[in-house]
Amino acid sequence: MGWIVGVDVGGTFTDFFAFEEGGGQVRTWKRPSTPSNPAEAIIDGLREMSAAHGIPLPEVGRLCHGSTVATNALIQRRGAPVAMVTTKGFRDVIEIGRQTRPAIYDLWKDQPAPLVPGRRRFELDERIMADGSERRPIHATALAEVIDEVRHSGASAVAVCLLFSYLSPDHERQVGEALHKALPDVAISLSSAVQPEFREFERFTTTVVNAYLQPVLDDYIASLRHRVDEVVPGAVVGINQSSGGLMSLETARAFPVRMALSGPAAGVVAVIEILRRAERPDAITLDIGGTSADVALIQDCATELTHGRDVDGFPIRLPMIDITTVGAGGGSIAWFDIDGLFKVGPQSAGAVPGPACYCKGGTLPAVSDANLVLGRLPEKLLNGAMTLDRGRAEAALHTVADPMGKSLEETALGILEIMTGNMVRAIRNVSVERGHDPRRFTLVAFGGAGGLHAHDVAAALGMAEVLIPPAPGILCAQGLTDAELQESFVLSRVFPCSKETEPVLREHLAGLGREARAWFAAERAPTVARRIEYLLDMRFFGQNYELSVPVGDGGESSDEIAPLETILSRFFAAHERSYGFADRAAPVEIVNCRATAHAALGAPRPTRAADLAEQTPTPSGSRQVCFDIDAIHETPAFRRDKLRPGDVITGPAVIDQMDATTVIFPGDIARVDAFGNLLVKIGHSHD
Repeated sequence: MGWIVGVDVGGTFTDFFAFEEGGGQVRTWKRPSTPSNPAEAIIDGLREMSAAHGIPLPEVGRLCHGSTVATNALIQRRGAPVAMVTTKGFRDVIEIGRQTRPAIYDLWKDQPAPLVPGRRRFELDERIMADGSERRPIHATALAEVIDEVRHSGASAVAVCLLFSYLSPDHERQVGEALHKALPDVAISLSSAVQPEFREFERFTTTVVNAYLQPVLDDYIASLRHRVDEVVPGAVVGINQSSGGLMSLETARAFPVRMALSGPAAGVVAVIEILRRAERPDAITLDIGGTSADVALIQDCATELTHGRDVDGFPIRLPMIDITTVGAGGGSIAWFDIDGLFKVGPQSAGAVPGPACYCKGGTLPAVSDANLVLGRLPEKLLNGAMTLDRGRAEAALHTVADPMGKSLEETALGILEIMTGNMVRAIRNVSVERGHDPRRFTLVAFGGAGGLHAHDVAAALGMAEVLIPPAPGILCAQGLTDAELQESFVLSRVFPCSKETEPVLREHLAGLGREARAWFAAERAPTVARRIEYLLDMRFFGQNYELSVPVGDGGESSDEIAPLETILSRFFAAHERSYGFADRAAPVEIVNCRATAHAALGAPRPTRAADLAEQTPTPSGSRQVCFDIDAIHETPAFRRDKLRPGDVITGPAVIDQMDATTVIFPGDIARVDAFGNLLVKIGHSHD
């Protein structure tokens, strides 16, 4: 039996979760990230965790990795120079786009500039028609001219985006093979491999982003693989996808765009497992890190996948867990806008220089500085390995407090109030705006700062209960060890959903099932828990957007696809949930057939405590905590690792642990459940 290790690289900290197979031991670790080379924090953290907990690194059998490297490279525009080869007449598709404004009332704000400038967009005189037939073949002379243009463009990556390639990929493959033969050092992305679906703009932009990230992620993954082999030579390394499943290093190097929401997706995967054990099927997640806050809605212990979203202004059409992100984290900076308004974020101090209290050179006031001044954060983090400087935090807050004529406490509370408003808006976006009442959901707060702000967010939304997992600051790393191997397959065909076309539908799904089973064999996936999930993208005739509807599942050798009447009923129900109505007499069409292959890897599961006798734990100390400008309390402080199932704590209190701090407000009641989760009843809910 070996160890499984999950590593989540965030903007401020790199988190580790280690589980011993068979033995059941769990170990956690946390250290500052190294933005210049994220692999350094991974390697240093593995060695530090091994030394601190006695984990023999040669016994690590699997390393699961989630990262913001791809997202950061896109946001910071650190990708490679990209060229684009497309069908003649379509070079400007990625610039014309959908002609929708990012902010409808802002006349000055425009879409971001395309990642491929006009001088590196090259046209090829070829044509595949809308039925997949070849209208104009590729001539060798024309292809040679395009390759020569790419060679002299200075591009180190090429996106090949030909019209209707999702129906017939032969032309793209021909171009890709010729480019690879002539320019072996240039990374090549084919739209028919990256995103084989209709809607050329989204397919083109997704492929361009993939090409843009390929050289950067290839260097990172190669470096990581080399360094990991030195420290944990026997480990199989998996990279988390935005859909919440793991992929191999080879797949990640070919399709880095799949890593756009790698880290946050792992946190949602972990929460779903926690909710199943806690018997709370409906929840809203709030993951607050150093740079951002991520929000997702979970119903019946499942979250919706979205097949298209913007990442920093670029449409990416791939399966992703539906997560909303706002620039609200522990490192978010307080500042005055040009209009004089006081704001918090989205700019972040990150890991370097970090908040002023981190003593790493930061001087601007950040959310962590406010929490320290209010006494909510302890003066030592990471079990004493990191000391916070209250004097530096106060000096930073003075830079914004003095111009307003406010005290430090008033300013700090104002910073937290603005941050709460930012997070509440994000939660309303995934709940109220989609017809869900957040008051009937449990708020699951995690990340290093989740427990610090959970009460304020829950109270603002009228939510009655907050759940804090046992290791909230490490939860995304834990979710990586929960994740399955996963691969998605899609067939983009538009046809009516009717009795006449039902045989065609079943034939398409059967073909996707064969692809999924071939992938199981190629990846040597564990045979114990293989499953295939089938979905259809459906819409009424005349609509421009579709809804994904689950229609069946499959195993190692057979599939169970729902009858046509059931498929239609599920679509009508989904349409009513999303839009408030469904015309059951109107014709329906299918746009995409999908299959997702899952292979469970044997995730760790905590044991349930037998004794839940209520008891009051003994605090380890106390500190002055400001809950309101008129409510400063000498507040008992507890150590999370000393709490036991059945313990009950009545607020005010603070609960410190290696990876996070949780604040229990006056009037709130917290208890530890059978799995070590902290369940907090918000004061207004039991008045």
